[in-house]
Amino acid sequence: MISIKKVILHQVRMTLKAPFTTSFGTFQDKDFFVVEMIDNAGRTGFGESVAFSSPWYSEETVRTNEHMMKDFLIPLLLEKPLEHPDEVFQRFSGIRRNNMAKAALEGAVWDLYAKRLSVPLAQALGGKKKEIDVGISIGIQSSVQELVRLVENFAEQGYKRMKIKIKPGWDVDVLKEVRKVFPTLPLMADANSAYTLKDLEHLKQLDDLDLKMIEQPLAHDDIVDHATLQRALSTPICLDESIHSLEDTRRAVELGSCKIINIKIGRVGGLSEAKRIHDFCMDRNIPVWCGGMLEAGIGRAHNVALTTLDNFVLPGDTAGSSHYWDEDLIEPEVVVKNGVIHVPDLPGIGYEVNRKALEKLCIKKSVIA
Repeated sequence: MISIKKVILHQVRMTLKAPFTTSFGTFQDKDFFVVEMIDNAGRTGFGESVAFSSPWYSEETVRTNEHMMKDFLIPLLLEKPLEHPDEVFQRFSGIRRNNMAKAALEGAVWDLYAKRLSVPLAQALGGKKKEIDVGISIGIQSSVQELVRLVENFAEQGYKRMKIKIKPGWDVDVLKEVRKVFPTLPLMADANSAYTLKDLEHLKQLDDLDLKMIEQPLAHDDIVDHATLQRALSTPICLDESIHSLEDTRRAVELGSCKIINIKIGRVGGLSEAKRIHDFCMDRNIPVWCGGMLEAGIGRAHNVALTTLDNFVLPGDTAGSSHYWDEDLIEPEVVVKNGVIHVPDLPGIGYEVNRKALEKLCIKKSVIA
């Protein structure tokens, strides 16, 4: 039984080591919430929100997350005890969307649950892997030469796959240059919804580059047009922004809109729904991988745990902490060695929260009991 006594929302501001640019724009500072959840036995669970300050990835923002958690979701959690974290999804079902706010809270419940059982979160989820392969996401750069330099640097570090952000004007020719230098390196392209079906003939040129996948080339809310595009391409399409639930996944698979699914915990509303999507795809031989949202250490730890499930057969975006931050919020930080992260075996998320760093980077704190 999980009886939640109080929830503390730490609003944190962290600065990326380098600006990150996608087809949406560029940013370097990230505000988000660390959810600290305390049960009646004094155990503490942690979650992390992944919404950005502006609604460029989804409709959610840091401010809307705060409103939804404080005014709607946390009161629902405090109403009565939980037997299992899976119940959180159902308890929140009366609230439309707001998946990132839901996932931040549900993640803390899962951490509490695993600690109550004295098992790692990965084990509580049913994961079996002791290590996971990881790739890295590379934003749009100032020049092709700079992009090639970064790819070479990350390849030398052993990352298993490079994801390169693209947009109109920074796509086929850029990838051709990268492929010339790295003829066998696993590459994928991520468009973040920057194209339409009018670009179909242009996108067909990507078939010549031996890409592992093209991620979300068309509209963020589209499933139908992606099916048209997938029929025209030999390169697998991977859906990201279009997938918010198991039902979205079912529709996309049945329509033939993609051959790969990117599962992001925040985008789908939590670990329980992420696991259901994983299981559905596994039954239908649709490979999945875990996408990143520039998480700090707590969110990164949840990604590591999720990726231990069997059908996460493609390297995810869970790069090491030091790639993004001068100081992370966990101890030890997430470390990548030769493209591999060793899964922690401590109870819960497997890492200790760095309280000094959390206090230093916290700009506002709210206690809800």
